[in-house]
Amino acid sequence: MSAYGVSRGVALRVFGALQQDGLAAPVPGGRWRVIRRGEAVDRRPLDERLADVITDDEIAIGARFPSTTELSSRFGVSRPTVSKALDKLESAGLLSEARQGKQRTVRALPKRTESSES
Repeated sequence: MSAYGVSRGVALRVFGALQQDGLAAPVPGGRWRVIRRGEAVDRRPLDERLADVITDDEIAIGARFPSTTELSSRFGVSRPTVSKALDKLESAGLLSEARQGKQRTVRALPKRTESSES
């Protein structure tokens, strides 16, 4: 805001107008995110999207799971946010516990609930 010489109130009003036009969306922490044309937005919680990494990247049980740094750049979120989501996957039993110098590994595959249309 200081770089452009506008107040916080003006910036919030601009993002509110952009939200009405579908060009911006609020994100946790009181921040805003610009939505670019043609960009698909996945609104699911980060821990669910991280669980999908196991199936999407075809990671086998016992194999190395991507690091926090890799995941933060892949999903465009901070490392602490990724760490919190990974803690949820650890408590669900999908990932092993990470320790200093030891990489997380996949302990189980996520269960998928599919409706049967018969």
